[in-house]
Formats: sequence, C-alpha cells, structure tokens
Amino acid sequence: MRQEPAPLSRHLRIRQDRGHTVLEFHGEIDIAAADEITPHLDRATERPEARVVIDLRQVEFFDCSGLRLLSRVRSRVLDRHGRVVLVCTHPLTLRVLRITGLARVLPPQPTLEAALALPEAASGPV
Repeated sequence: MRQEPAPLSRHLRIRQDRGHTVLEFHGEIDIAAADEITPHLDRATERPEARVVIDLRQVEFFDCSGLRLLSRVRSRVLDRHGRVVLVCTHPLTLRVLRITGLARVLPPQPTLEAALALPEAASGPV
C-alpha cells in the first residue's frame, strides 16, 4: 500500500511504499537543506530492520552535504540491521557518487520500481 503524506520540508518527503520507507529528496541539497532535513532523516531511520529507499530523482544540485546525508542514512540503517537502496538518474550526481566511491556501497538504481524490486540480500552492506 502506498501512503502519500505532505512534504516535511521543501527538500524532503518521506512516504511508505510496499514496506519500504522512501526518502524522496527535492531541489538543491546543500548545507542549508542538510541542516533542515537531518532531524527528519534521523527519525525515519531509527527503526530496527528498516527497508529504506533514498530517491534522488528530483534533485537539481547535490554537494558534499548531500553525500554526508547519504552516508548518515546508510550508516544508521545498516547499524540497525536494515537495508538501504539508492535511486539516482542525474548524470552529475551519478558522477559525484562514482568519483567519491559512494556508488560502490550504494549502487544507484535507475527507477523506484527497480529499487523496490531488489531482493533483500542485494540492498544490504557491500
């Protein structure tokens, strides 16, 4: 079942989709956006064994603050024995993920459907 709550901020919407918590980022993810959404991300990733999808398809700008957010979410989810999957299609963001090595530990999926369809073992630690 899909649940569509109101956005928590202009940069983040959190919703449930088929047993996954989808963290949908929007707009420019810079230091100001990161400060605004970190408390929401922390609440969304505090549950044990959470299945989380980080969706970056609506992101227009993504700097090192965004990379820190991704690392924070991944760490929090894996520390609680959960699974995390990334969705990203923007060429510049994909390049940053590859250059920094984050794409190796959070391999980007091209669509939300692909991320939700991954077997559990494929979305855990690498």
